[in-house]
Amino acid sequence: MNSIETCDVLIVGGGIAGLAAAERICGRDPRRKILLLEREKDIGGVVRTIRQDGFLVETGPDSFLTAQPQALESCRALGLEGDLLPTDPVHRRSFILRGERLLPVPEGIYLLAPSSLRALVGTPLFTLRGKFRMAIELLIPARRTGEDESLASFVRRRLGREALERLAQPMVAGIYSADPETLSLEATFPQFLEYERTYGSVLRGLARRRGAQTGVSGPRYGLFVTLREGLSSWVKALAARIPPGAVRGQTPVRALRREGGLWIAQTPSGQTFSARRILLAVGASAAGRLLAQAAPDLSALLLSIPHGSTVAVSLGLRREDVGHPLDGMGFVAPTVEKKTFSACSFVSTKFPNRAPAGSVLLRLFAGGPQGAALLPRADGEIADLLTQEIAPILKLSGKAVMVHVARHPQAMPHYKVGHLAKIRAIREAAGRLGGLFLAGNAYTGVGLPACVASAWAAADQALAEPNPKNAVP
Repeated sequence: MNSIETCDVLIVGGGIAGLAAAERICGRDPRRKILLLEREKDIGGVVRTIRQDGFLVETGPDSFLTAQPQALESCRALGLEGDLLPTDPVHRRSFILRGERLLPVPEGIYLLAPSSLRALVGTPLFTLRGKFRMAIELLIPARRTGEDESLASFVRRRLGREALERLAQPMVAGIYSADPETLSLEATFPQFLEYERTYGSVLRGLARRRGAQTGVSGPRYGLFVTLREGLSSWVKALAARIPPGAVRGQTPVRALRREGGLWIAQTPSGQTFSARRILLAVGASAAGRLLAQAAPDLSALLLSIPHGSTVAVSLGLRREDVGHPLDGMGFVAPTVEKKTFSACSFVSTKFPNRAPAGSVLLRLFAGGPQGAALLPRADGEIADLLTQEIAPILKLSGKAVMVHVARHPQAMPHYKVGHLAKIRAIREAAGRLGGLFLAGNAYTGVGLPACVASAWAAADQALAEPNPKNAVP
């Protein structure tokens, strides 16, 4: 019979959320014994940097937004500030695909809408009819009811169909890899809802914040940073702050149960761990499966948060084989263009030293139904398909000299209409248990800063009381 290994806080999941929570607990109370269990051999979750044929490839996220400060604060506290790199200031713009042309996102366009009518003048992104429909948004009465609404419904109602198809949908797909017809507005872009409520108009609300966006089109590229040697250096720095032996790779948790005020975790090999506090830093679906016996009501709520799959394809090419100047950060492809991929990032334009001299590095993303459909296909087949799609767009004349395909099955939570109400229900269900904490991207934000914020909140509450209340950050 295997013995039971005990600790003060048991963390399940060795991605950024689990590592940030572990580092937080160790830093604030070194006397607490923690154990972190990760099912894979390597820690870091979707954050992984590799070097292949002279290219620096991020298989998951390649940067994070500093407007949400938690990831930046973490890197600074770990002594990584000197390794932080902003995006190249020369080419801080993005494009949207129309036909086989890449059209610049005009200055003054902010995610879902223009921040001024001047942004619409002269751009070929929209038809004259589409521009007129967006312009009369100022005259559309504000909706005063309080229920949640899909992002697509909101954009159609305020700005029209063309704004949805040519602007909002591709921009949203690049962030959430989900269909705006089902995405919750209040859970994904609450600022636009607030503009309508406060100013009676999205355009009027955006005009108030226009000054902060001068000189930048599309996403706020000046606020994105990465690390000189890739984001895996952040993972390594976090792990270095955790006591030796506390991180157990290749240790999947099969089931959880509650016994006498303790959480008992068991692995498929029969290893058993117990703790008064357990922090689940895994996807909502994984957390739901683990809690199926110990907390069936909470399990059902967690399992009801849908997730989508994504595929990322990195292509290294000789610069002479790419006819496009790559004078931007990348482009998005609206669904109406019927491409398999949803976005293409010009990685070697965004950040220095990502490709050998005389070469460029591109990264293509496919999510939603397209991403799921690609998962079972061979790497070469996926790379060939996406290369064929971008060849006429970027004027490719030669084969890639480096190819890397990364699959992320069921990794992206979809915040559907009613998501925030579901999170409140999860909090209530978790509150009826003791010593359980949840962290990760399934709750209140999908980006790396949001993951760190949720991890810190869960860690702080785990430390706060001898018998802490549960929390979903």
